Amino acid sequence: MKRLFDLIVGLTLLLLVSPILIVFCVLIWAQDRHSPFYLASRVGKGERPFTMVKLRSMIVNADKSGVDSTASDDKRITPVGALVRKFKLDELTQLINVVKGDMSLVGPRPNVKRETDLYTAEEKRLLSVRPGITDPASIVFSDEGDILEGSTDPDLDYNQLIRPGKGHLSLFYIDHRSFAGDLRIMWLTAIAILNRRRALAGVVNMLSALGAPDMLIEMARRDKLLTPTPPPGATSVVTDRLSVPT
Repeated sequence: MKRLFDLIVGLTLLLLVSPILIVFCVLIWAQDRHSPFYLASRVGKGERPFTMVKLRSMIVNADKSGVDSTASDDKRITPVGALVRKFKLDELTQLINVVKGDMSLVGPRPNVKRETDLYTAEEKRLLSVRPGITDPASIVFSDEGDILEGSTDPDLDYNQLIRPGKGHLSLFYIDHRSFAGDLRIMWLTAIAILNRRRALAGVVNMLSALGAPDMLIEMARRDKLLTPTPPPGATSVVTDRLSVPT
């Protein structure tokens, strides 16, 4: 049922948003005469690689810098790209991946291989389902760029401040996913674009109804300063990106 729903809704949404995508494709191409698309290698279900389609929001070859995490003040972001990121338009093209079957509408966000290679055994469970365009963690950490703004090491700060919370929330989603829950997450994702606080309140209510631990509920409120914590399945905070945390 989930795959059939993804296919029907994904194709319908893709057709509906195609006029917007066409306009931004032209704008992106016009600013530097390069492809408006960024084909990103990601790790999917069963640790199988796939190519994720995104509207390009950065300068050409930005991925060659070796930095995976992006702050809102990242100098690689183009003027048009700033709008693409603000309104999450780069995620709309991922509907192509949903139709192809690489991704689902709802599921843990896909990651690059150099990050998944460093997952703990617990985090590896994130790769047991199709990755998605959105999930509760995507809503709670939709301000990822703002969190990393001004960082001297965005990748390390991501691993210390964002990765732990996203991992716990996504794992909880996997263990409690349902068709009705997916519909609610999609609705809250749409609300988050217009009213982030209302969307966060919706995630908190959903987690509470599912009996989530207090730690997750407090995290979803996002009313406290983020501090470095260990990722799921580890007892130590990540201090570098070269080894699996213990």
